[in-house]
Amino acid sequence: MELPWLGEHCSERSCKQLDFLPLKCDACGEVFCKDHIRYDDHKCSSAYKKNVQVPVCPLCNTPVPVRKGEIPDVVVGAHIDKDCKYNPAQQKIFTNKCFKPGCKRKEMMKVVCEQCGGNFCIKHRHPLDHDCKGSSQPMSKA
Repeated sequence: MELPWLGEHCSERSCKQLDFLPLKCDACGEVFCKDHIRYDDHKCSSAYKKNVQVPVCPLCNTPVPVRKGEIPDVVVGAHIDKDCKYNPAQQKIFTNKCFKPGCKRKEMMKVVCEQCGGNFCIKHRHPLDHDCKGSSQPMSKA
C-alpha cells in the first residue's frame, strides 16, 4: 500500500473495505463503501428519520401523519389507541345477495351457479331451486 492514509474503511462489520471514495450515510452518519451505502444494506437503525412514506392505518385505511424523526409504528399504534374510527360492528360481512326474485337472503361467500353464473343463497344454490335459465339442463330432479 502506497497511500494508507487516503480513504476510509467501510463501517459494515463484515466488509471493512478500504474505499478511496467513501460515502457517508445521511441517516446514521457512518461511512460505507458503495456496496453498503443503502439503508437496507447496512441495516441502518436511523433509516426511519429519512423515510418519507405516509403510513396508512390498517383498520380504518386513513393516512396517519408522521413528523420527522418519529417512528411510524409508534405513531400508527397511538392512532389505533386514540383516534381510529374503525368499528368492527359496522363492518358488513353478509354482502352477497341472492339473485332469486323475492329472496332477500345474503351470504358471506359467493355461491355461483355453474350453469347460469348467478349468485344465490344456500337455499337456492341448485339449478332446480332458482329456475335456472343456463345452457345445460339438470341431469335429474332428485
